[in-house]
Amino acid sequence: MSNFWQQLPKPFFALAPMEDVTDTVFREVVAGMADPNYLQVLYTEFASVDGLNHPVGKKNVAHRLLVSESERTLLKQKNIKLVAQIWGKNPELFHKIAREITEEFEFDGIDVNMGCPVKKVVKNGCCSALIDQPEQAKEIILATKEATYLPVSVKTRTGIRIHETERWMTSIMETRPAAVVLHGRTQKQQSDGLASWEEIGKGVAIRNRLSPETIFLGNGDVNSVAQGVELTEKYGLDGIMVGRGIFHNPWIFQPNHPIPQKEEKLSRLLFHTQLFEKIWGSGKSINILKRFYKIYTNDFTDAAKLRVHLMDARSYEEIYLILQNELKNQ
Repeated sequence: MSNFWQQLPKPFFALAPMEDVTDTVFREVVAGMADPNYLQVLYTEFASVDGLNHPVGKKNVAHRLLVSESERTLLKQKNIKLVAQIWGKNPELFHKIAREITEEFEFDGIDVNMGCPVKKVVKNGCCSALIDQPEQAKEIILATKEATYLPVSVKTRTGIRIHETERWMTSIMETRPAAVVLHGRTQKQQSDGLASWEEIGKGVAIRNRLSPETIFLGNGDVNSVAQGVELTEKYGLDGIMVGRGIFHNPWIFQPNHPIPQKEEKLSRLLFHTQLFEKIWGSGKSINILKRFYKIYTNDFTDAAKLRVHLMDARSYEEIYLILQNELKNQ
């Protein structure tokens, strides 16, 4: 299989992998609203290689790699690529799970998470903790590459407590990954402060010198396509990854779309809820779904009041009744 990263138009855009956010339902919602000229890559939630390797644990983790038939059909229609993201610290498990993912699923690539800053993950020596374990990190990347014909990418940060972009990116580029996504914050920053695009620019310079064939994306505080294009031009990037910006504007990947009004927002919220129920039913808590409601219930009269009612709802039926009454009174 060819390396799809090399075939993408430049600049291109990707939606970041986010825990309890970028499941098959939300990916389909976003892809359905996106202009395929402005969204080329989606990621799964991150899945533990330890969990996927455990007979019992696999049942609790495998849902993160679920791709519904309706999502798969939509992505094929729009030629949007889908990457499975995995995490852990054992190179042998990365090799095993990468091989299994390649054989059992239909993803376009595999991404190694070396950026998550969550304390319980870092405490176990995984994800962004690997920034301080460069040799182990390289073993993981090389083991993953060896196990699959899919392109292997890495998503990471600029350092642990301080920016160490030169040291860290030099180490990563020695493995010649298909792509690197560099978030311009350290582990310590989590989501606080501003992302440093100057550090991302340093990463690009190291890529250019050591592994020019590696595709390089910047990530951090991007809230529009126009802003993303400007950053790619300024720092020599191939693409941009959008994370929390999707919560400010789920239509972000359709920049020419008129500002959505109340009826369109509520109709999309209704569709999102119906799709969530269809795919997950009682398999996922309805409270996970509610975290999305703020992105649809804003900037119109009584939006906050409506949001309170939706957050208090205890069933799909209650949510549908609230939305249908609101739409009827438009």
